Amino acid sequence: MARFGVALTGGIGSGKSTVASIFARLGIDVIDTDEISRFLTSRNGPAIGKIAETFGEGFVIDGDLDRSKMRKLVFSEESSRKKLESILHPMIRAEVEKRIRLSDSPYYLVVVPLFFETKGYGDLVKSVLVVDCSENTQIDRATKRSSLDEKAVRSIMKNQISRKERLRNADDILENEGSIDMLEEKTRKLHDKYLAEYLKNPL
Repeated sequence: MARFGVALTGGIGSGKSTVASIFARLGIDVIDTDEISRFLTSRNGPAIGKIAETFGEGFVIDGDLDRSKMRKLVFSEESSRKKLESILHPMIRAEVEKRIRLSDSPYYLVVVPLFFETKGYGDLVKSVLVVDCSENTQIDRATKRSSLDEKAVRSIMKNQISRKERLRNADDILENEGSIDMLEEKTRKLHDKYLAEYLKNPL
């Protein structure tokens, strides 16, 4: 089992997935809560039955979650968002704990986009790494990589804590406004830092 955990978080479009992939290439076990959520809500996934029971069969297509329809609902109705979270969050947490037990890299990385908002993973990690960029960059990246328009991206950002608050609560900040080479260099430096922390606490 890995010695300690690092939470990776950041706003939409900040580059979390890119950073996580760099850590993975460096041999670190990456546990992505978004990936787990997609697994739970994929065709006949563990959460599909409860979602259909709670929201109706109209939110399930051929055993798969209608993500577009659900996204519109949860962003327009807070009560629906909380219902969905009450279904998914315990399942995601259980899977994260399972993967942590199986981790054998020097440390593990838990990718939690809403780490500060959910407050559900602080006990599983030792440090919090925030990937940061300007709000304009967030919007530009998010609209280019998905079908979301600027209005939709801003709506998502409103449901996340402010950039200022996110940075204030970070243990480490990875600025992501430059080239991929610059990002890799910065990530490698953080990796070296975390390895040094690992070596301070041998078994």
